[in-house]
Amino acid sequence: MTPRFATRRLGATGPAVSSPALGCMGLSGVYGAVDADEGVRVIHAYLDAGGTLLDTGDFYGAGHNEMLIARALADRSRDDVVLSVKFGALLRPGGMPSGFDGRPASVRNFLTYSLQRLGVDHVDVYRPARLDPTVPIEDTVGAVAELVEAGHVRHIGLSEVGAATIRRAAAVAPISDLQIEYSLLTRTIEEAILPTCRELGIGITAYGVLSRGLIGGSGTLEGARRMTPRFQDGNREHNEALVARLRDMAEAKGCSVAQLAIAWVAARGEDIVPVIGARRTEQVTTMLDGVTLTGDEVAQLETLIPRDAVAGDRYPAAAMADLDSER
Repeated sequence: MTPRFATRRLGATGPAVSSPALGCMGLSGVYGAVDADEGVRVIHAYLDAGGTLLDTGDFYGAGHNEMLIARALADRSRDDVVLSVKFGALLRPGGMPSGFDGRPASVRNFLTYSLQRLGVDHVDVYRPARLDPTVPIEDTVGAVAELVEAGHVRHIGLSEVGAATIRRAAAVAPISDLQIEYSLLTRTIEEAILPTCRELGIGITAYGVLSRGLIGGSGTLEGARRMTPRFQDGNREHNEALVARLRDMAEAKGCSVAQLAIAWVAARGEDIVPVIGARRTEQVTTMLDGVTLTGDEVAQLETLIPRDAVAGDRYPAAAMADLDSER
């Protein structure tokens, strides 16, 4: 077992953070109900163990997630926490998605509300959740750059955009990191996106490391999993069979399948920070009890689950159409 946290930097220009990061989305009901008190305990458990990077979005629970984080940080030093916030996703009453808004005026408006809900005077990394197809990325990033100059934001991030968009954004202002799905079951970034980020000195914050519970999860179909193609009939059985190939290696390493999958992502480069969700305090402990992989073990895992072996898209068709990273 390795120390509970490594320290990694988000790209050439970003902050030093703990790895793994805590993904807070699941604390706002996306994968089933979570008691708010337990949500606070989860965040406290992560911070008490020495974690620093909390990842959220202003649209998680329509603001609920940011207010939950504010409650958890009420008795903590702001300097001990790195807050990464996504913005731009629009919601209808009831929480259904309704597109994206990357207009500069909207960027400033979104941040104003986030600062109020979080109870802070700045966020450390601020990023559009998706590319707004009606607004040049230069305009959106330029607006965030103005917020950096004003002291309300420390660093600029991106999320789920392709190599060409990354280059255009980086020509406007320094980009700390790209947040994008990356796991043993999702390796599409290796073709163009990851090399582009490395060329430009941009880090990766990798979400979906456990493929929404396909790897090491309970198998229950709560919340958003019901609509995810990889959990649909046929696909689910195929993907669970892929993951089952990891069990012998995990047993030999004295770890869980989930810990093995997290270790693989972390081993793919010092510029990659896995973002791991947790809904219970015991899951925080599990995600921090990491393992170290040799180069041969990394290669063995990639043989057990070859690239593109997974069945089904990572999002429903309408959501896939919104992903610049998939174009």
